Amino acid sequence: MRNHLKQLGQGMTEYIIIVALIAIAAIAVYSIFGDTVRTQVGNMSKELAGQKGNDKVKGNVDDATGPKGLDDFSN
Repeated sequence: MRNHLKQLGQGMTEYIIIVALIAIAAIAVYSIFGDTVRTQVGNMSKELAGQKGNDKVKGNVDDATGPKGLDDFSN
């Protein structure tokens, strides 16, 4: 009976370690890509509202075409 309880405790400990590692990885990814995702979501919401989503993402080098919105879709 004691061995069975030890195995249950070991499984729970492994589960907690895996969840903690996933949380650390998610925080790292969000800190790296957070500004980009926030800017793109803001631009999408502006475009859905009928405005031009022209906020720039840091490091964006494709400025030759200029900002585009949903009103430019049919052109």
